[in-house]
Amino acid sequence: MLVPVSAEGLPAESTTTVVIGAGLPGLAVASELSRRGVRPIVVEGLGGARPPAAPPCSIMTDPVSLTERSELLRLLQGYAASRCLDVRRSTFARQVSLVPGIGMPVPESGPEGARRQWRIQTDRSVLLADTVVLTGCPQSQIRRFLRGLGLRLGADIAATLRNLGLYLVGMAGLLTPTTREIVREAKMVGGAIAGGRPWPA
Repeated sequence: MLVPVSAEGLPAESTTTVVIGAGLPGLAVASELSRRGVRPIVVEGLGGARPPAAPPCSIMTDPVSLTERSELLRLLQGYAASRCLDVRRSTFARQVSLVPGIGMPVPESGPEGARRQWRIQTDRSVLLADTVVLTGCPQSQIRRFLRGLGLRLGADIAATLRNLGLYLVGMAGLLTPTTREIVREAKMVGGAIAGGRPWPA
């Protein structure tokens, strides 16, 4: 839904969910959300740089795993095209911030009754969303991003993120998540967002 032009002079849109990352994890989440009646907007990776096809240390080196991943990506791209999912491959998330929302329900952990909303600035528009899904980012980039939001990295960080409407899928550490792990995470996140329930720990 279109809303007034942002302070930067960019057009602004309001949506339920923005998925950041248009690779396999992002398309898996978008497809799962679509099956559950949620129409996300998918943009390219955080900070404007496409992640490498695979990190230097990867468990996806055997031909069977690589073929499985390639086939799943092809199927997800076909599903996205057939369902006209809003996948913006040439649009990058330049800045993601958490801002107070107006007239929205109060989350369990909201400060003094204020619901927070996500603001995703791209080079073409500003997206306002209730939830954000970050996909396929290296853990070091995620840590910098969370520190930039002023969040402490503690034992309860997963619960804190869920209460803020932020979900992580396919995060790459030293090893790339398996295709099965990505699909499992996408289903869990899709269920949590579509059902409005916290993601199980």
